[in-house]
Amino acid sequence: MSYETNNFTDDRELDWEEEILNEANSFTLLPDGDYPCTILKMERARFEGSAKVPPCRMAKLTVAVHGGELGENTVTCQLFLLQRFAWKIAEVFVSCGLASPEDERMRMQWDKLEGADCRCRIVQEDYTKKSGPHAGETGTANRITKFLPPVVRAAAPAAPAAPAAQQQLSWQKGAF
Repeated sequence: MSYETNNFTDDRELDWEEEILNEANSFTLLPDGDYPCTILKMERARFEGSAKVPPCRMAKLTVAVHGGELGENTVTCQLFLLQRFAWKIAEVFVSCGLASPEDERMRMQWDKLEGADCRCRIVQEDYTKKSGPHAGETGTANRITKFLPPVVRAAAPAAPAAPAAQQQLSWQKGAF
């Protein structure tokens, strides 16, 4: 397994004499719920297959979930490019406003996903680490179960029509 497949692409090697920032590792576990989010990155990848899913193309989305006062979390979501998962792919494009829920067919505009704002449903999921020095240990992470359609905002009330021409009213004795 190479370093590129381990999501170390945002990391860089430090010099021995370099200054560093003392940043806390701020992992935030958000409670189950619906949240606004932003797609930070979309990677084209290949899924090697499993007992349930055959080998296929795969889009790996890195999604920033905005929890407001609760904090933020970054979640990775995999989209398998198989016909049976087309509904899930469509959810993403509709949520990002790149397609309409009424569209019968849609073109997948992968190049427009990065930076797109959307909404998603998050759950907490328990897992067991399968490899590495902590293999067998359990943990809890957030997982995206659904991308939600954009919130339709009510149209702003129309401004009252301005009078066509302000009539100059003047009072004249005996005129009605």
